[in-house]
Amino acid sequence: MAAISGGGGGRGTRTVAGYDEDTTTMGVEAARAALRPLADVKAQALWFSTVAPAYADKTNATTIHAALRLPTSTGAFDVNGSVRSAIGALRAALAAPGPQVVVSADLRTGLPGGADEATFGDGAAALVIADADTAPVLAEVIGWGCATEEFLDRWRTPGEDRSRTWEERFGETRYLPLGVAAWEQALAAAGQRSDQIDHIIITGTSTRANAALAKKLAVGERRIDDLGATVGNTGAAHPALLLTAALEAASPGQVIALIVLADGADVMLVRTTDAIAAWAPSRPLAPQVAAGGEIAYGTYLRWRGLLPVEPPRRPEPARPSASAAGRSAEWKFGFVGSSSEGGPVHLPPQPGDEVAVPMADARGTIVTFTVDRLAYSPSPPVVFAVVDFDGGGRLPVELTDVDIDQVRVGGRVEPTFRKLFTADGIHNYFWKARMT
Repeated sequence: MAAISGGGGGRGTRTVAGYDEDTTTMGVEAARAALRPLADVKAQALWFSTVAPAYADKTNATTIHAALRLPTSTGAFDVNGSVRSAIGALRAALAAPGPQVVVSADLRTGLPGGADEATFGDGAAALVIADADTAPVLAEVIGWGCATEEFLDRWRTPGEDRSRTWEERFGETRYLPLGVAAWEQALAAAGQRSDQIDHIIITGTSTRANAALAKKLAVGERRIDDLGATVGNTGAAHPALLLTAALEAASPGQVIALIVLADGADVMLVRTTDAIAAWAPSRPLAPQVAAGGEIAYGTYLRWRGLLPVEPPRRPEPARPSASAAGRSAEWKFGFVGSSSEGGPVHLPPQPGDEVAVPMADARGTIVTFTVDRLAYSPSPPVVFAVVDFDGGGRLPVELTDVDIDQVRVGGRVEPTFRKLFTADGIHNYFWKARMT
């Protein structure tokens, strides 16, 4: 970063969303990973929280709802606008009846050369809330603490690409007493002593305040790695992301504290159950972090719109049709093909077929591919492949997150929910494929 922008940068790495990803697409992928082993769980509501929604006015959670193929009786709600909104969504879901899905995602952007640019990260996380009669419960909430106060620490006016902050020491002086108050309240509610907490997560909008509270509470080695050196702070997604990391490392009977400093302080205490010993995450966090590829800094600036470049010299795509999307929602958002009884799988679905064939979790094999350097794309070239899916079905599909030199006939791929393009303010979501 510093070599190009003249300042900033730092040690370690940060995660960057692809040019065809936004908070909605990342939220879909996180929710798919959470729900994959819970096919029998019938969610009553889906809650989506982000500081960087793809749409205003329109509910973003409904796109996630459609991609997950949740029933129309399942509610879908946005709880957006601030980092603390993610904790609000979690508390609302825990208080609501029936199984709930809580999704949080963020794209975190700072100006070139600034501290935010280097310390932020992009990511998403999802939690499923249910009782033991519905699903194997990994952890039970045993106590909450909350402290709220109005003060100006970090803010961004609508339409701005970057946040602004007040002097860091000011935020530290406000957050420290709030964090202590919420901590003591949560311990009292759970009937726990500070030394009985096995793992402690501290995250929020002020790195300085987080460190000061960790020292004040004498957290020591019990503090969960905040992933600042590998992922960065993912804003609204970070509390659930770090809770996931803690659960993946926890043993039965351990108590985990989640402390979030954002426009106040929230503390949630959970105790792991015996079920966590048999839990195998469908997409563990550590391998995801390790599998990241390098992105050139100039490419990142171009993807974020911070470096204006010559657009593709091709006609821009027309805006997607709302009515056409509505007629084909199962295919467009759910990636559902069709077949007749005992017949082949059709992609896209064909009129007259009686059987719906969900394909979002199907894997496939590349039959042939081409590298197109002329097609309109914000990140050329475009790689198209013809894929034969396991169990039937053939489809020409765009590849994403791909190293051109590694694409080969016979390569294995899986579907992933992405954004094809945006035209006239309408995001054209569909499915691409990535190498496995």
